[in-house]
Amino acid sequence: MDIVIREALAAEYGTLGEITAQAYLGDGLLTFGEDDPYLARLRDVAGRAADGVVLVAATSDGRLLGGVAFAAPGSPLCDIAGPGEAEFRMLAVAREGRGRGAGEALVRACVDRARAVEGVRRLVLSTTPDMVGAHRIYERLGFVRTPERDWEPVPDLPLLTYGLEL
Repeated sequence: MDIVIREALAAEYGTLGEITAQAYLGDGLLTFGEDDPYLARLRDVAGRAADGVVLVAATSDGRLLGGVAFAAPGSPLCDIAGPGEAEFRMLAVAREGRGRGAGEALVRACVDRARAVEGVRRLVLSTTPDMVGAHRIYERLGFVRTPERDWEPVPDLPLLTYGLEL
């Protein structure tokens, strides 16, 4: 399957928001399931696009497979990025896109974007311990665990961190 990585179109925000929400729900990543307050943030693709760049993985005929938010230094989307660091967040791939390279293609696109931003020396991310498939992608692409930066945005939600020197 040919996968195209490009910036999300405003008309796709609703679809991508639902793909993101369903990916997190389906993987059991939300503490309160359908009642989790984070679902609104996952569905708010327009908000992410206002504060960063939203990339999508699509088939050659335009079907969305997933997406990710890329945050340059200083973006309000940055949770852990410090000076000289970019960050990506909310990587999600629909079931039909899993195992076909969509997630890896999105991460590679974030790496390329980070390299293109003057002064960025590292790309960072946070992930849950349960996202084992994503961890494999990160490690295959050269990301290294940074346990000293691990954090909990809310009680009982530990997040692991990774970084890639550019």
